[in-house]
Amino acid sequence: MSDQLIFGLYIFMLSVFVGYQIITKVPALLHTPLMSATNAISGISLVASLVIAGGKYGKLSTILGVIAVAAATINVVGGFLITDRMLKMFRRKPVKK
Repeated sequence: MSDQLIFGLYIFMLSVFVGYQIITKVPALLHTPLMSATNAISGISLVASLVIAGGKYGKLSTILGVIAVAAATINVVGGFLITDRMLKMFRRKPVKK
């Protein structure tokens, strides 16, 4: 294996560990703003994956780009659905007359 691949795997594993540690320690009150920021980042990754999928960088890049587009789209849609569900919990119920 090349040094670049090992370095990439090291960075990936480190980011998974740090991300898990950060997310598990966030209080419930901060989840909605955190989800909004995460959705914005996911939108940026969706645009980047569209650029890679549509670029003429080779067959492998196109295939990986399409997979990245699908994964980023699922992430963005799921994030907005979860955020909407959480915001519904804070809405006031209509007063019955």
